[in-house]
Amino acid sequence: MKPRRQLNLTGLRVLDGGLATELEAEGCDISGPLWSGHVLREHPEKIEALHLTYLLSGADCISTASYQISREGFFEIGLTEAEAIEALRLSVDLAERACTKFHQKYRRPVWLAASLGPYGAALHNGAEYHGHYSIDQAALTAFHQRRIRALATTKADFLLFETVPSLDEARAIVTALAGAPDIAAAISFTCKDDHRTAHGEDIAECAAVLDRCEQLIAIGLNCFAPALGVPLLRRLRSATTKKIAVYPNSGEKWDADSRSWSASAHQDAGQNPLDHWKILTRKWRDAGADWIGGCCRTGPAHIQATRAALGA
Repeated sequence: MKPRRQLNLTGLRVLDGGLATELEAEGCDISGPLWSGHVLREHPEKIEALHLTYLLSGADCISTASYQISREGFFEIGLTEAEAIEALRLSVDLAERACTKFHQKYRRPVWLAASLGPYGAALHNGAEYHGHYSIDQAALTAFHQRRIRALATTKADFLLFETVPSLDEARAIVTALAGAPDIAAAISFTCKDDHRTAHGEDIAECAAVLDRCEQLIAIGLNCFAPALGVPLLRRLRSATTKKIAVYPNSGEKWDADSRSWSASAHQDAGQNPLDHWKILTRKWRDAGADWIGGCCRTGPAHIQATRAALGA
């Protein structure tokens, strides 16, 4: 990875959208414990193509298909830690290939974030949406250290820890990062209401704690209901001077028991969803967001709408 002191993020405004749910919409099977990790192993060309689609749709930064990859997840399906490490590195290679293809025609700078999910994602039981784990802080730190080491020598620009449900897990990540001080990273929380993380901490308290970590280039919010964005962003902005990333889901709610999404209306009846997304994008920008994109159930059309709304 490029040393964080050499990382220039000037011009980064638009993030990409959902990966796993977009692959599912294209006919890929993500029903197993590795989610999009199964596609990474079986159809890597589909992931590379989706990365390129997001870049062509206006994303300045794409996230790798590594969110669900961990030693624990691979052990569960009879694979080895070495194979998990190989998959993590392959995810970066695929994103890098997409960036190379993009730059064959376009000069716009783009960035590559290596996505890492929380410990709860490795359990694939919805634990990332409450953060109540049965392991101690040392084990949680070790979980993140292993994946940081695996990605440290790749060409990703920075690590992106996503859907973090609690301040305790964020602290474990910061501790794990300390062992690789040249690496830049961002931490993005998932929240259950307009001021608390999924686990229950005040998001402003989380931001204040993380603001002291030099390795963190951004603090964010992801996989939450879009309607909660403005109040959450205001609390974040009041507590940090770092870049703020915001990329909510489409507004639907994930049911871990049925492994399905349920509809939830967050816009006026009859309003075009993408027009509503543009309105929200401008509100998020005005509330303090620096980087804006989408999470689950959002796609290239949302990213096009984001870029249009920002005039980027």
